[in-house]
Order: sequence, then C-alpha cells, then structure tokens
Amino acid sequence: MTDAVLEILGVSKRFGATLANDDISLSLAKGEVVALLGENGAGKTTLMSILFGHYVPDAGRILIDGTELPQGKPRAAIRAGVGMVHQHFSLAPNLTVLENVMTGTEAFWSWRSETGAARRKLMAISERFGLKVDPDARLGDLSVGEQQRVEILKALYNDARILILDEPTAVLTNIEAERLFQTLKEMARQGLSLIFISHKLDEVMAAADRIVVLRGGRVVAERHAKETSKAELAELMVGHRVTRPVREPSTPGAVALEAVDISVRIGGVDRLKSVSFRLHEGEILGIIGVSGNGQTPLAHLLSGMLARTSGDLLLFGAPVGHLDVADVVEAGIGRIPEDRNHEGAIGEMAIWENAVLERITSPAFSRRGLVDRKAGMAFAREIIDGFDVRGGTPASRTRLLSGGNMQKLILGRNLHDRPRILIAAQPARGLDEGAVAAVHARLLEARRQGTAVLLISEDLDEVIALADRIQAIVGGRLSLSVDAKDADARGLGLMMAGEWQHAHEADHAV
Repeated sequence: MTDAVLEILGVSKRFGATLANDDISLSLAKGEVVALLGENGAGKTTLMSILFGHYVPDAGRILIDGTELPQGKPRAAIRAGVGMVHQHFSLAPNLTVLENVMTGTEAFWSWRSETGAARRKLMAISERFGLKVDPDARLGDLSVGEQQRVEILKALYNDARILILDEPTAVLTNIEAERLFQTLKEMARQGLSLIFISHKLDEVMAAADRIVVLRGGRVVAERHAKETSKAELAELMVGHRVTRPVREPSTPGAVALEAVDISVRIGGVDRLKSVSFRLHEGEILGIIGVSGNGQTPLAHLLSGMLARTSGDLLLFGAPVGHLDVADVVEAGIGRIPEDRNHEGAIGEMAIWENAVLERITSPAFSRRGLVDRKAGMAFAREIIDGFDVRGGTPASRTRLLSGGNMQKLILGRNLHDRPRILIAAQPARGLDEGAVAAVHARLLEARRQGTAVLLISEDLDEVIALADRIQAIVGGRLSLSVDAKDADARGLGLMMAGEWQHAHEADHAV
C-alpha cells in the first residue's frame, strides 16, 4: 500500500513453547479503519503490544511513515504518533480526568504544571471528536464507557495519529458501543488511522474498512468489509464452520435455590431490593439487565462474597444463614464471576494452582497439609484437554492466557465435577464466536445433567438462546419471570427499561 502510515513486516514472537505471532505482515493507510479479528489467543493483543513497544519481537520490523520504529520503547511509539487504548484501563481512579490525561506529559522537575493550557487542549480535542467529558470529574466516579472515553482522549492528547483499541467494546453496553464506533468513524474521516482488535463479527462488519484475520498467530485472510460475510469470517477465525448449540425442551426438577424478599445495602444504598426468585434443578434462569442495576451484588451474594441485609435464602428447601465462600464451595455451588481477572483467577499463579484453588483442602489435592502438586497438575491437564484451554501448560502462569482461554479454565474448574448449582455471570463476555459456542454448549450440557444454572447476562441473544425462564433486573429489583418461548428482544428490552415496574406500581395504587 503506497500511502501506508504503518507497515508491520514479518513480525514473530514466541513465549516459551508458544508461538504467539508467526511472520505477520500488514499495513494501515491514512484515514483507514482496520479490524484485527481472531479467536481468543490468536495473537492479536501480542502483535499490538509489539507495535506499541510493550514487547520486543523475535523477528520483524515496524515502519511509521517509512521510518523504522525502535523496538520495545513505548515512548518512541508515542512520539511517532501511536496511541493505544487497552482493554483493561491504565488510569488512576483517585485522580481527575484532566490529571489522568496529563500524567506522564510533563517533566518531573517542572517548576509548575501548565494546567490551563492542558485544559484548553483537552477541551478542544473533546469538541473536535465529540468526546464529551468533565475535566474535573474524579475518574472513579465515571461509568466504564466514560472511562474508556478518557483513555481515548489521553492518546489523542499525546498527538496520536495511529490509534490502537484492544477489545474496545468488551465492557460496554450496546448503546455505548454504538456511540464509540460513531466516534471512531469520525476520527477516520478527519484523517486518523485506526486498528481495533475484536472478535465480535457484528461490530467488525459495521465499523471496519478492511479486516485482517489471525488464527494460530498467523494472518490467514484479509477481506474488505463490503466483500465478506459474518459466516465467512467466523469460519476463517476458527478454521471450521461455527454453529451455536440449541436449547432442547426439558422438564425442570425440584427447587434448588430460592430467594425470598432479599435486600442488600452497601454504604447506605440499597443495591438489591426485595429480590425473589426460584431456580430449579435442570433449568437455566436468565437474569437480564443493563449494567449497574444490581447484577454484581446478586452474583456476589450467591457466591458468598456479600451478606444480605434482609430476606431469606433457601438451598434445596433448607434455610441458610450468611454464606461465605467456603460454604458455597461445600454446598456444590459453582461460580463463574463476571470479572475473571480479579475474581476468577490469580494471574501470577500457575494454571494448575488456579485449577485446584477452591478445593485445595480436598484429600484429592492435599496430603498431611501439603499440596499434592502431581495431582494438581493432572487435574489441570484434564481441564486443558477437556475444555480446549489453549496457550499454556499446567505449569504456565495464568496471566499468559488470553481472556477467552482464562474463561475456559474457570469454566472447566467449575464444571469438571458437576455442580448442583452454577452461578454464571456474563459467562461469554469477551469471547470469540467459537468460544461462545463452546461455553453455551457446556452450560446446556450442565442443564441436561440436572445442574440449576443462574445465568446473569447483558446479552439479550444469549439469554433468549439459553434460558428457560427470564427475569429482568432494574434498579435492584427483579421482575416476575417470563417463559423464554414467549420472549423476544423488543419485549425484553422494555423489561430492561423498567416497563414492568410501572405496571406493578399502578396495580398497587388501585
């Protein structure tokens, strides 16, 4: 490409026995939006981390406007006009927006901070690209979507001409994602060049000019968005045709878990308000809602991480008091947390250690107070093989796994010995099409085997596809359940907007 602002030439990178990038070459033109598409663990983030200087490649070169970029030097990448917005934000929650944006832009020994000039520059960039922001707002008080906006503004404040976004919609709602891509298109129209890493076919087709597909660390295809389809891209990603599993009719068993008028107060604020539901054996109950409406407190309560303020909880018909994590594990409740990095696994520990973490005192994995490493390694190998966890051996550090493979490790740890109850919070968030199909198949298999599954998700399609019954959560309150056979996206969208609450209030006013 003669007008390329960026050229990646023959880049390879190996981590131990894993070849993360294998002789990758691609280019990016001025004003172009390129999607880097691939399965979890395909090498997308590694390649962009090499471009930004976080990793040094074993082979290959990177050219910006024809000039070779020094390897392993993020400051050199920033000076060359490269900006990166990470999937996990690198911002300080206790600082203001302006302070976060200015961090690292002034010399440590400066006599004074040019706050006024910085504020004017930030607001000019905000106005130019439609990224509305309050420079004096404390970052920790902002929503996830607003925090991502700050990450983008920080890159633009450093005069980025090439912007890399790693899974930019992984933690955004659908509305926030639509707004983001409108912003990215405006940036491209004004001459910025963008690469965004994704595995979501809808957003790739809608936002990209060109799509580069990675599989197994190699470029396997390149397509113009107008000349391909989601079906072709899915097949290119995984190397075979991808089909989602289908929920079969079934008859639920006895009530496994029941909540009666449960409330949770945190810091003087009611996060759950008189929540009631019943979950049966061999059933998937879907809890749908917009992020921030009480899903996290509900998952934490049922996982033993949060105490209820009032109400009753029954396991298999027997009332239970305060649950702690040990009680939950002992009761046969499996947990897939929404935040796999902070609540699901410890990155610095080996894969085998994370595999046995919740059952470390079990006779199967400890003898005379000492951990049986051999048994733990064998158990981890079973999970790796049975749940297709790619990117490491039982002895590898868990942080080296991609997000999707870490999720499969957590899923395998919980489903290896069939749990009686499974709390699955956002189980397919951040996963590629093939991994989503695999996770859904595992959840439906658990249902067939009699596990009671509570599915907490913000994905309407996921809940409609998997759940037998569905309840909406709005402002910490749960709606009555509806049969999934009678549910559609429009009706559930109205429930997520609280339409059922108005009807409930009207009934009580009569």
